[in-house]
Amino acid sequence: MRAVGIKKSLPIEEKESFIAFETEKPTPGSRDLLVKVKAVSVNPVDYKVRQGAAKDKELKEPKILGWDASGIVEAVGGEVEYFREGDEVYYAGDLNRQGSNAEYQVVDERLVGHKPQKLTFEEAAAMPLTSLTAGECIFDRLRFRENEGWDQTILVIGGAGGVGSIGVQLLSTLTKVKVIATASREETKKWCLDNGADIVVDHHNLVENVKKEGIEEVDYILNFIDTDAHWDAMAELIKPQGHICLIVETRKPVELNMMKNKSVTIHWELMFTRAMYETEDMERQHEILENLAVLLNNGSIKSTLNKTFKGLTPESFKEAHKLQESGKSIGKNVISF
Repeated sequence: MRAVGIKKSLPIEEKESFIAFETEKPTPGSRDLLVKVKAVSVNPVDYKVRQGAAKDKELKEPKILGWDASGIVEAVGGEVEYFREGDEVYYAGDLNRQGSNAEYQVVDERLVGHKPQKLTFEEAAAMPLTSLTAGECIFDRLRFRENEGWDQTILVIGGAGGVGSIGVQLLSTLTKVKVIATASREETKKWCLDNGADIVVDHHNLVENVKKEGIEEVDYILNFIDTDAHWDAMAELIKPQGHICLIVETRKPVELNMMKNKSVTIHWELMFTRAMYETEDMERQHEILENLAVLLNNGSIKSTLNKTFKGLTPESFKEAHKLQESGKSIGKNVISF
């Protein structure tokens, strides 16, 4: 089969930052699906792995990146329960296995959902990783319940990014909490409002801009973009006994004691945790994606696809990664095969 991958961690402008190659079609294990991939999307994890996986030495075998995909099930393992050949699916997969930037991929069925029927493969490929991340943040870490949150406020830092775009939609559709999203450009502000944010503030001078809206403190914070840069602001804006959920690792030590007097709870979220450790509730990701498909099919939420590239080629992936690394990407970028 054809695949696109890396053997060296190179700047995206370099000729061999991505290479095309032929490799053996994978064979599904007992709970695996073999998927004919139709479209993939690019997330920050893609370029972070590309930049670090082969930083010190050239890999003997190319590494296939990609942790968002939609496609058609071609074969199933002997113990598969939820899918059969010919099913259209979408998923984010497992960080420890070869990725989705290939003609075929194997993935554990417990991490997979049936593709929303009303979405194209491209629209569906934009959704899994960010939706799982946002969904786990909101409902598994912060413990929100549907239709709750009256008289509460949540600050979503990075409201126009991939995770923020679906996080704002899930909050505005499934809860009653007031959503304050951050965005700094006119097009990103509009994007956040269109996705259901009640208020949009510039993340520059965050404390001042939130307070200008008449809001002194917030009950919850979802930081989807930069933990270090907004640490002090989060400590000031969070209410006593409030909750903060983070998805971006720190680059330097942060002062946890700033949160002590307020008895703030800090949650970490990595959507790969369940797959990496094969947790007892690994099937939760199948459940989230199935529920998400219902919301996408009935129009309660919409795909966050914003830009599509064409072709299983190094050139397509270079273009998508370059845009993702620029920090100016809105929503999700998808590559269609």
